[in-house]
Amino acid sequence: MRRTGIILVSAFLLSGATLPETGPRPVPKPVTGGDQPTPKPPQPQADDAKAKESGEPHKAQEQNGARARGEQRPGWKDDILDARPVLAIEKEDPKEYAACLSELKSLGSTFAEVDRMDEGKGCGIDKPVKVTAILPGVTLKPEGVMRCEAALALARWTKETAAPAARSAFGAEARIVALNQASTYICRLRNNADTGKISEHARGNAVDIASFTLGDGKAVEIQPRDEDGTLTGAFQRAVTASACLYFTTVLDPGSDAAHEDHLHLDVIERRNGYRYCR
Repeated sequence: MRRTGIILVSAFLLSGATLPETGPRPVPKPVTGGDQPTPKPPQPQADDAKAKESGEPHKAQEQNGARARGEQRPGWKDDILDARPVLAIEKEDPKEYAACLSELKSLGSTFAEVDRMDEGKGCGIDKPVKVTAILPGVTLKPEGVMRCEAALALARWTKETAAPAARSAFGAEARIVALNQASTYICRLRNNADTGKISEHARGNAVDIASFTLGDGKAVEIQPRDEDGTLTGAFQRAVTASACLYFTTVLDPGSDAAHEDHLHLDVIERRNGYRYCR
């Protein structure tokens, strides 16, 4: 049987069997109309060449692009971090301002609206308020001028977190009777520097708290307390941490040498509601 199969195959081949006339054929080379020049890479511009030599190609452009996309955390100092550059005094939205005044009154703050302030170069407040008592029985010493938004954040923080923390730390009868501030509105640069960007204090957005005075006369001063195991240390750390719920910037004595003796609190507006607290 096997021999018979071999004979049949041989006979088929010898009979002139051929391959199929149709099947895959090579694709002809496209006609180009002649030789085409090889494309040359674009020549680098003078700035590109310098950047390549320095090893920092377009570093500034890359950083600015990343920051615009919100991918890069900028360096910090005082009350910065992706703040919108402002050279003129920003006008208050009438409805938001009216709502702020209404809530500040409902909390029992003692304040007065004062005339618009404009000292040039971005220093000033469109609708400032002068605060003498942040809550009933809690004075602001000395009185301070700021935007309503900053005053409202200060009042909420004091009522909702600082006052309860004082009772927890110093006794059920303990009460805060004064917030002793080191700075509210003042036309200056950040960290009192000679050069640089304008401070949020110069826009009425910031207040520095140097100490709290309790009803028994005890003063709780702001100072480095990261390793303080006392209830006073616990109180300061608690009010510092909670302040980030009310303010967009919170800097304590652990942040840098410029804040060794106070809490810097401000309501600067940043992209995407970002807050910086340390």
